[in-house]
Amino acid sequence: MSGQQRIALFIDGANLYATTKTLGFDIDYKRLLKEFQGRGTLVRAFYYTALVEDQEYSSIRPLIDWLDYNGYRVVTKPTKEFVDSAGRRKVKGNMDIELAIDALELAPYIDHMVLFSGDGDFRSLVEAMQRRGVRVSVVSTVTTQPPMVADELRRQADEFLDLSQLASRIGRDPSDRPQRSENGERLERSRPQPRNGALESRYGIRQPQDDDFEI
Repeated sequence: MSGQQRIALFIDGANLYATTKTLGFDIDYKRLLKEFQGRGTLVRAFYYTALVEDQEYSSIRPLIDWLDYNGYRVVTKPTKEFVDSAGRRKVKGNMDIELAIDALELAPYIDHMVLFSGDGDFRSLVEAMQRRGVRVSVVSTVTTQPPMVADELRRQADEFLDLSQLASRIGRDPSDRPQRSENGERLERSRPQPRNGALESRYGIRQPQDDDFEI
């Protein structure tokens, strides 16, 4: 029956980025989809992130565009700037409410929620999903010091998946990174490739011969 379960992925983009950066690997988003498509019927794969307003170029925009065209439902909202009590400028871009609403609305149509986040604020959401009969897996890591997942969230989940154990299945092959010379300059490929191949190579389509770039 496990192959018949209806699965939805909910990815807290900022949290996942911080976790994988700490673990030292990059997510291959195509492999990530395939991993969970192999575990059941993948109903939705949501990716949540905040974007800086009035910025001509955002380093995350190429990723957002690729995800949007390759099986993910991307949810964004503009960040907000504020000044804290010490007079420091801060940027706020929390997507917790958007993720929670989508999850609760989808609850009647799924059997298994996979939450890519270690944020303890999601504990109440996990409990609410469980009351609706949805099994919840939390994906983060406890291998770092301190752990990237809140203890209360990990305890509430039906299952905890450590990203360090998933890295071999959903991580990006290090050989796909663009080669650089000793002084840090990027080495050119022997054959120039079209620009659209860069997005595919960078975000998960396994075509090492395509041009590549970093964000």
